[in-house]
Amino acid sequence: MKLLIINPGSTSTKMSVYEDEVSILDKDLSHPIEELAKFPKITDQFEFRKSVIIDALDEANIKITEFDAIVGRGGLVKPLEGGTYVINDALKRDLKAGVQGEHASNVAGLIADDIARQIGKPAYIVDPVVVDELDPISRISGHPWIKRRSIFHALNQKAIARQYAKDTNRTYQDVSVVVAHMGGGISVGIHHKGRVIDVSNALDGEGPFSPERSGTLPVGDLAKLCFDGKTPEEVKKAITGKGGIVAYLGTNDVKEMVEKAKTDENVKIIIDAMIYQISKEIAAVSTAVNGKIDAILLTGGLAFGKYITEGINERVKFIAEVRTYPGGHEHLALAQGALRVLNKTEQAKIYE
Repeated sequence: MKLLIINPGSTSTKMSVYEDEVSILDKDLSHPIEELAKFPKITDQFEFRKSVIIDALDEANIKITEFDAIVGRGGLVKPLEGGTYVINDALKRDLKAGVQGEHASNVAGLIADDIARQIGKPAYIVDPVVVDELDPISRISGHPWIKRRSIFHALNQKAIARQYAKDTNRTYQDVSVVVAHMGGGISVGIHHKGRVIDVSNALDGEGPFSPERSGTLPVGDLAKLCFDGKTPEEVKKAITGKGGIVAYLGTNDVKEMVEKAKTDENVKIIIDAMIYQISKEIAAVSTAVNGKIDAILLTGGLAFGKYITEGINERVKFIAEVRTYPGGHEHLALAQGALRVLNKTEQAKIYE
């Protein structure tokens, strides 16, 4: 099976071509900020980004008629359970509307559908960030004005949980694991019988702080901050984008800061605090299944760093074994999601 993978970011469009689970082409196509500034909305970038993808395929002498399916990164649509979804009119409508916000990933499904229609092949999205499989008890926040939401690194988390199940000769539905995706944002989820029954909402500042996000803040002080001359935009940036390591140390380069921590005690305590908070979150979500988990899985870019993974291991190994799956695996996960449907080991879901 030959697949085209489309994964737009804020200032680039990443794309891959897969033959089954093997990548034969990877491109990270950068877009000048001034070029993107011409478009009032992200979805207005549709034709621009599509043409960049087609040009890259032409340059690689790959015809769109060669593909068996087109797969786009899922966007901020309505909450839905995990899986591979056929891109239909309802999904396109909500991608265009940005029902849970505007994001570059919203345009991926629109481009995938357009190319797929030209060649009479299916188009899919897989495990978007709005996957919501929370248990009812996990939704309770502490005040009826606010419900807990599930927005997290669903694509990579589920891919790693499935990989662990495969590595141990089981299925995703047979394992109970905690997955910590550790990148610019950090999300920690408990996967039980094929569902993510509790997870920190990494987008809105839940859970541990990360290189760019504040994590859960003392709520009373946060409320005071909102009425202390700060604009909503400033507060939002403090939570997502300019929080965490950036706020404390002025950089999101964790690798550099870990090295600096060897000689600078002020830097060391910030890095150690992040490790501590990740570990606390792992322990907390483990209570969703009374601590009966098979493994703790560490993934994302920060999982390449031994200081971080070993620090977490020391704190949580009493719960279960810790395994590392460094890096992001988004494009492979998108390919695998489509392949499960094309090979009829899983049924495609319908967005309503």
